[in-house]
Amino acid sequence: MSLQMNIPQFQLPDLVARIVSHLPQWPHAMTLTAGLNAAVKMKLLPPDSLALLEEHSFLVEVLDTGGRAYFTFRDGLFRPLFTAPQAPDLSLRANLSAFLQLLARQEDPDTLFFNRQLSIEGDTELGLIVKNMLDAVEWPNLPVISGLSR
Repeated sequence: MSLQMNIPQFQLPDLVARIVSHLPQWPHAMTLTAGLNAAVKMKLLPPDSLALLEEHSFLVEVLDTGGRAYFTFRDGLFRPLFTAPQAPDLSLRANLSAFLQLLARQEDPDTLFFNRQLSIEGDTELGLIVKNMLDAVEWPNLPVISGLSR
């Protein structure tokens, strides 16, 4: 059995983004790259697609939290960037609920993009590579957690 959750669409109050945007952003990049590197080690991300990410810079911005994570992929690992690049090669922006729906496979990147809940800007080819990687991820089955299944 696997964990199934229904994540509603929501937006955090503007106050959250106003506060968080003034805090150091490197913890977001460290956390995101640690999670992405765990996915690499678990072989959840296709190696041939990962090779195409080499030396590119990325921005993931969670709009309603004010959090930004700049990172790159180099030598087989995702690495945080402690200085924001002039213009990242690819930027993904959405509210927290959209990113959670994406991770939970509740919504796909195309649906979120066409419903204007996910913004993808930058290198078009790189954007397609990332989108296809997200579509290809096969999450391992996790045990049902009591009280969370629906």
